[in-house]
Amino acid sequence: MTEHPAPTCATLAAAHAGRYDRRLIIAIGASTGGTEAIRDVLMHLPAGLPPIVITQHMPPGFTRSFADRLNKYSAVHVKEAEHEERLLAGWAYVAPGHAHLAVRHALFGYSAVLSEDEPVNRHRPSVEVLFLSVAKMAGQAAVSVMLTGMGKDGARAMVTLREAGGYNLAQDQATSVVFGMPREAIAMGAVHEVVALPQIAQRILVAVEARQRLLAP
Repeated sequence: MTEHPAPTCATLAAAHAGRYDRRLIIAIGASTGGTEAIRDVLMHLPAGLPPIVITQHMPPGFTRSFADRLNKYSAVHVKEAEHEERLLAGWAYVAPGHAHLAVRHALFGYSAVLSEDEPVNRHRPSVEVLFLSVAKMAGQAAVSVMLTGMGKDGARAMVTLREAGGYNLAQDQATSVVFGMPREAIAMGAVHEVVALPQIAQRILVAVEARQRLLAP
């Protein structure tokens, strides 16, 4: 299996010559059981999708090796997010274990913003922080996914995503290790579809294509 190199100027240019609207972005949040769920989702996604940003509750020192492992088994390039780096189509970015990950507008779509602000919902990185920034920056161009996890981190922000026009998926109870975070998002009315883990990648693709058509001039 081939490891993917870090992005260069050439890959940056190629990424933005792709078929997807540069406003599109995919956001994933997870906690307990999420490492395997994220791997399952990424393994079934094709190369060339809009940028993917991921917050998985994980202690400092583990997220880089987690991203490296994902990178070996996925057609999507995967790396630990770095502050102010541009987010490229065909790449997935994992929040470092010591910092919140957010996004902001950049010349070619979005860039990553890392901060060591106080924990939110007792977590840093927090899904709430990521989802709120995606709602603010991307709105209807966002596809967001709540995977297995304990607690309620990100559920309220998923409501904001829906209100902003984004499309939201949640993992179902039967395939979740812990149904806390998806259940809270569903209970708040934030979720458009509740999906079993083996079908999430396919539903992401469908949602991205629907957002692409929505954004077309």
